[in-house]
Amino acid sequence: MSTKRMNILVYSGLGSTVESVRHCLFTLRRLLSPNYAVIPVTGDMLLKEPWTASCAALVFPGGADQGYCSTLNGEGNRRIRQYVAGGGRYIGFCAGGYYGSARCEFEVGNKLLEVVGDRELAFFPGIDRGCAFPGFVYHSEKGARAVDLQVNKSALSAGTVPNVFKSYYNGGGVFVDAFKYKDKGVEVLASYSDPLAVDSGEGSAAVVYCKVGEGAALLTGPHPEFAAANLEPKPSVPGFSEVIAALANDEKHRMDFIKACLNKLGLVVSDEQNVPSLSRLHLSSLQPQHTAALVSSLADVTRKDENGEELIKDDNDTFHIVKPATWKMVDLAKALPTENDEKDDTDQLDGSVDRIIDYNTVVKQVLVHEDEYPLPKETPYFNHHAYYANLHEYQGKSRFTPTFGNHLLYGEVVTSTNTMLEKNTRLLRNLPQGFTATATVQVAGRGRGSNVWVSPAGSLMFSTVIRHPMARMQAAPVVFVQYLAAIAIVNGIKSYEGNLYKDMPVKLKWPNDIYALDPVKARDNGGDRHENYTKIGGILVNSHYNTKEYIAVCGIGINTSNAAPTTSLNQLIQSLPREVAPLTLEKLLARILTTFDSLYSRFLETGFDAELERMYYAHWLHMDQIVTLEAEGGQRARIKGITRDYGLLIADELGWEDRETGKRWTLQSDANSFDFFKGLVKRKL
Repeated sequence: MSTKRMNILVYSGLGSTVESVRHCLFTLRRLLSPNYAVIPVTGDMLLKEPWTASCAALVFPGGADQGYCSTLNGEGNRRIRQYVAGGGRYIGFCAGGYYGSARCEFEVGNKLLEVVGDRELAFFPGIDRGCAFPGFVYHSEKGARAVDLQVNKSALSAGTVPNVFKSYYNGGGVFVDAFKYKDKGVEVLASYSDPLAVDSGEGSAAVVYCKVGEGAALLTGPHPEFAAANLEPKPSVPGFSEVIAALANDEKHRMDFIKACLNKLGLVVSDEQNVPSLSRLHLSSLQPQHTAALVSSLADVTRKDENGEELIKDDNDTFHIVKPATWKMVDLAKALPTENDEKDDTDQLDGSVDRIIDYNTVVKQVLVHEDEYPLPKETPYFNHHAYYANLHEYQGKSRFTPTFGNHLLYGEVVTSTNTMLEKNTRLLRNLPQGFTATATVQVAGRGRGSNVWVSPAGSLMFSTVIRHPMARMQAAPVVFVQYLAAIAIVNGIKSYEGNLYKDMPVKLKWPNDIYALDPVKARDNGGDRHENYTKIGGILVNSHYNTKEYIAVCGIGINTSNAAPTTSLNQLIQSLPREVAPLTLEKLLARILTTFDSLYSRFLETGFDAELERMYYAHWLHMDQIVTLEAEGGQRARIKGITRDYGLLIADELGWEDRETGKRWTLQSDANSFDFFKGLVKRKL
């Protein structure tokens, strides 16, 4: 199997600062979405997860690189260096630039600040020496300034590149004698224009590009990724307002330079993506009158504010429940808070404010539809009438009492469907079986400051509540929910319209991913079909429990019609032996939910029986695949399936000439990661 490198990983572990990570995520998402997913990662993830195969670039932001060293020296840096030399990309801003050089010399002679030492990555083969300008103070803007950078336009051929631009600077270094390393693959992309406070040798290199084996590294002393819109004036720091103003006036040139640098690394740069504003949520039901009963069931967690508005203030989000009497009798724009009202919530609803947003602080407004489905003009990207009509038709073919998808919460732009349900426990505990949240665009991951364009328009993304009775845990363990969801996705796609889509080339990867035969790779590469599979979807299950039941939230995302960042289902239909219509999100959601509903109902009766096992293996990628078990000293083993009691991965040890020795391992999905591209099973520590 092969994979597209679609992840831009931003280090957010020890040594990084929250602000530097946020600025990194903001600028890179603006320029690289939707072709890449820009996400924060920890040091543990770099050490223990199989991240290299899908990583398009690894980014180290500003901070203090001693923290990077203490976390990653040795094995971590060996992996990073090997990844870049093998064709990967490294981007280091400020502290990340020090970290990516052969030697760091920071504030030599200053007993309070001095950091001097060799560095293991050594992408730049010389010294990164700082501070380039005086006045640096940790965790402060007192030493910040807007510096002029002279651009080496001959090294940046793509796009419109400025001669000079202003960049935010706070504590970064200069790459000493950078011009002397040209024969080692070093190019100077930009130089400081102003006199420096340290000896820079030949030239005054501020940004360098370093060829590393088959890959490359981009290292900076200043912070060209910092946008003026995300810098707040600080009255306690004289002159900082002027710094912000100078940067704001040169914003276009800064962005043009960053685009050219990303192009230089071989990344696909998109048109600038504006920061999405959250939309209102629409709550509806298959039987519209049931929506009012659902809202009534939330009475215990609903409170009225001083204006009589109904709010659910939960662990992660606050929801404003807006009933029909409020928004149908008067103009909707007057009935709900205005943009000016929302200024206190970090300007979230003002689409013209293009800056870092803390989406968790925004009140999520839920419009209740008690009498009819939402009209197409209210939800232009999701047709509720089509969804419920297909849901009703598919439910009519089931022998079980259907519940999945009967209640739907839809938003055009939301944070994360999983977060809205799973991280708000008071709301979650009052939601009925099969309650589903879906969206056209997701913009935020988990946690403050870790917002991410999770999926662009054209992806089917939804999360469903499953109330799993504790009394059935022995016969039907909740761990199998992820396997049932995987079967439901594949079977749902293949039975979307009778037998017309039964040959869709989609498969299951243990434990929770959906893969497809990439038609482009299959055409170009030929050979073993397994070499041409690529990920198109994933499953995330989180559970809460009490004495009576597990409450699981099963989140699913599938690339359906979007062209980026990877293959979509509608690109796969060209491989079918007959001409078929593209899949629609509404109908596909209804089909997967009803298939999932029936599988889960059967599972409650029979457990993961032989028939469910047969369904699972019918689409499995791995039977008899030979892998290496890293936690077992590199032992080779052959995959034989999963256990029917707890869904553990079965691997039989191989000895001489790959003959089975009789020894068997059973591996948990939450304790092991499976890198099928390398045939490697790794233990999560």
